[in-house]
Amino acid sequence: MQKSKSINIPKATRYQNAAIDYYMGLTGSSYLHYGYWEVIPTIGKELTLTDLREAQAAYTAKLFSFIPEGIKTVLDVGCGIGGNAKSLCERGLSVEGLAPDTIQQEKFIQNTNGKVPFYLTTFEEFQSSHSYDLVLLSESSQYMAVEDLAQGAARLLNSGSYLLIADMMRFDASYKEGIFSNCHLANDLQTALEKAGFKLVKTEDISKSIAPTIDLCIHNFQTFGLTTFKYIADVVKIAVPPIHTIGSWAFKRWLDKPITEGLAAGEIFESHLCYQIQLWQLST
Repeated sequence: MQKSKSINIPKATRYQNAAIDYYMGLTGSSYLHYGYWEVIPTIGKELTLTDLREAQAAYTAKLFSFIPEGIKTVLDVGCGIGGNAKSLCERGLSVEGLAPDTIQQEKFIQNTNGKVPFYLTTFEEFQSSHSYDLVLLSESSQYMAVEDLAQGAARLLNSGSYLLIADMMRFDASYKEGIFSNCHLANDLQTALEKAGFKLVKTEDISKSIAPTIDLCIHNFQTFGLTTFKYIADVVKIAVPPIHTIGSWAFKRWLDKPITEGLAAGEIFESHLCYQIQLWQLST
């Protein structure tokens, strides 16, 4: 099993990783992705975690509908905790997963019953003795440079094989700082892939179908997270006032801005980003 070197993770990525940990605890699901709401909820409709789990299952079906006929081997890059890999195996495909996270490694092995090879490494450092029919990046493209993504995929695929990407992308080049700023500019990603020899076969924008998940997470964080935080702060203020004073200062100094930005994630996404599924083929 390959090991990864120490990785310098950008602040925007660390914020998103924290959100992923919250998301895992919130859903209790084997999937880390945003889900796909086949029917867009009406304004004011109360969303539940049961609805979200149904959306996650629908996302997997939607993503897999992009996989061409004849695919036998898949490399799941940034494989998370094994939801997609398990579903691919159930469809009879030979799957391997990689991620540089030891926590995800443990959960991946559990969720796939140890039947799917897992490589503890980054995509940039990954070496394989064989090629694949398809490289899958489901919400993992944003964790690497576009050039590394394009060249790494081309290196691991035979001519005529495929790259399937599903992720948030920026359409606004002026959005450079914030919780989603590590997402690639769609134009930059396209340029890098075309330069590496890929041709776009099929694409679909599913932004409206993943947006309800952002709204649901924000609602639950407001209802449970902030309420719990306020209760703890009130208790500390009563029991140990000096610690409350220090904590209030620390909150305003380091936490106020990222939390405020997180609560505005829906508006930020709508104003600056989109979510696309893209199927690329390596030119013959």
